[in-house]
Amino acid sequence: MDSPTYEHAPFGPPDEPPTPLRTRPPADPVAAALGNASLFGIGYLLLGHWWLAVFAVVGTVWLLNVAASTADTWAEILLVAWWVAGMAHGWSLAHGRTEHVVRRGQRVGTLAVALAVLLTAVLLRVDAHGIEDRVNEARERGDCEAAVAAQDEVGFGQRLAGATVVEPGKAVVEACKQLERAASRLAAGRSGSVEDLERGFGILAGVLREPGNEQTVKTVLDAFLDGLPTQDSCNTADITEWLRDREPTRDVLDRSADTATRTEPAALVGCGDDLMAEDDWQEARTRYQLLLDEYPDDTRTEVARGGVRKATLAIELEKVRGLVGDTYDATSGYCETPAKYSGAPAYRKGFNRALFLGDTEYTGRLPGDWRTGDPTKASLVVCADTAENGAAVETCQYENDKSPYFPYSVTFYKVKVPLKVYELRTGKRLDPREVQISGGSCPSVLRYEYYGIDLGPGNEFVSTAKSDVRDAFWPVVKR
Repeated sequence: MDSPTYEHAPFGPPDEPPTPLRTRPPADPVAAALGNASLFGIGYLLLGHWWLAVFAVVGTVWLLNVAASTADTWAEILLVAWWVAGMAHGWSLAHGRTEHVVRRGQRVGTLAVALAVLLTAVLLRVDAHGIEDRVNEARERGDCEAAVAAQDEVGFGQRLAGATVVEPGKAVVEACKQLERAASRLAAGRSGSVEDLERGFGILAGVLREPGNEQTVKTVLDAFLDGLPTQDSCNTADITEWLRDREPTRDVLDRSADTATRTEPAALVGCGDDLMAEDDWQEARTRYQLLLDEYPDDTRTEVARGGVRKATLAIELEKVRGLVGDTYDATSGYCETPAKYSGAPAYRKGFNRALFLGDTEYTGRLPGDWRTGDPTKASLVVCADTAENGAAVETCQYENDKSPYFPYSVTFYKVKVPLKVYELRTGKRLDPREVQISGGSCPSVLRYEYYGIDLGPGNEFVSTAKSDVRDAFWPVVKR
């Protein structure tokens, strides 16, 4: 072998041999692109770019979080763009190498990982669509329970792969929660609470403003309406009155008006009857009258008219009894403010029983069958005032047994009793306005009392017997 020869420069030592250039190992562009298709930067790892692999993983995690939390289409588009950009960048980096090789093992492995990721994403998204289909079907049936149960199947994976798909289901669940609150309010409203009814219908109206909730709202409303009538007729009447007076909204909630029309008449009659049993006649009459005003063609109108009459009589009787109880003279109570009782016996020809009020000095001597303390048995109310001097009957002279020089002249008068006579059935005042009772006069001996001073007797009433009182009052009770 020949010895190497060297050339020498004219001056100085010989040149050192050149350092060979370091070159990157050959790469497979396809494997790099498929590796990045996994979204975990595997392609960068194959190319030896560790920091790019870390960046790829961080970026993927961030984008998945954004897509899952925002559930917006733009986030999903950005994630797809990131996926495509990662593959393109991996291909570009590998293709920029001076030497390319085909690494079948890398291609198979990266393809398997990419397909697994892609298949998982597809399956999760398909499952998300299936869940939302079941949610929508349940909502269309008005079945909130099934809709909520279906939405509960959404897991972390479905959220990552199909946030935009499962996001509407959250609104359905929230609407169902609102409807549950509405159902609770309406259930409380069955006790006749108008406030609870207003709140319940307000919630239903709010849910109904969101498209697609008609059937679920209808289910809650139907459950409430199907519970009518309640066991308490007055509660039912309060509910149906509110439903009838509710301002129409031209939506499914207006169905309540039909239920009110169907249920209210019977509730009003039942409530009136219950109130009559409790002696609440004023409110009972209001309920009966409401039926006559709102449903004049209903088959229960005759019952309601009878109820109005009965309640009216009870109200009148209660008032009369109160006035009679407050009467202590001819200027108080009933005698001052007469009132009618339409159920009183008619003031007819012949004898009529009466309530005798006021001063009873003389009326108390009338026969027992003329008098009554029960307004339901009296045709008349006779108010007697304090007796006064009536017509003069006779004047007699009397000697004073203690002083024969001072005889006395005494005039005897009929007993005049001022009267206010009322027909109880109408409360109208009748004649006579007074009666004068006859009796005996000028007794042989006239006894009187004095206190230390002998002033002599004054004018005197005639002495009356029961027959005299009866004769005087007979024209009052006889028509």
